[in-house]
Amino acid sequence: MSLVSIIIPYYKKELYLEQSIRSILNQTYQNFEIILINDDPENKIFISKFSKLDHRIKLVHNENNLGAGLSRNKGLEIANGEYIAFCDSDDLWKNNKIEFQIELMKRLNFTFSFTGYDIIDENNNFIKSRKAPSYVDFQKLRSSCDIGLSTVMIRKDIFENVKYRFANLRTKEDYVLWLKLAKDKITMKSIQENLTSWRKSKNSLSSSVIQKIVDGYKVYRIYLKYSRLRSLYHLVILSINFILKN
Repeated sequence: MSLVSIIIPYYKKELYLEQSIRSILNQTYQNFEIILINDDPENKIFISKFSKLDHRIKLVHNENNLGAGLSRNKGLEIANGEYIAFCDSDDLWKNNKIEFQIELMKRLNFTFSFTGYDIIDENNNFIKSRKAPSYVDFQKLRSSCDIGLSTVMIRKDIFENVKYRFANLRTKEDYVLWLKLAKDKITMKSIQENLTSWRKSKNSLSSSVIQKIVDGYKVYRIYLKYSRLRSLYHLVILSINFILKN
């Protein structure tokens, strides 16, 4: 039974962290480790209690606030699993997520898989569902980020290449990694089951339109090294597709 390493960066999500962790502890597939990265250095007391919930939880404290992307990179360096999964500290997993996903990945020899997800509000009320696209390549992904971070599972050997890391951005740090993988022809397989609940929070960084626009431009300009004009063009396309999805 393959070990799965689940990386959770934490920053000021006191209301939801325990729910997220328990949704993982309650999985039907139990051979996993949780790498909990505390990115809130001033709040060590609150998060320290979670290492006592289960012996499989490894708690790592950042000395300074690094952001979600760099915190996940730190988790990748200490992960022991054959497969890597990610969960944001306010998202929830359906209890069969790991079992369903890893069985399919092993049987069909997937390197990278992602699933559909439900969208919930701050009180766990269902808002709507979002299906995973049937096919994703670099061109499609460049125009619309349709991969939910907390749905992703990747074989760890992919990360032996050090260029495959999360970007140092406040938002869209995962989008940069997906683009790098897609550009290098790493096949990304979608699973149509909705196995995750993504929390839409009014105060989350992922809900900040201005921050998304700034970071979206950086995705194309800095990480894909496009010209200013080309970066603006793709940012407009990305923004239009985001509006259409919502």
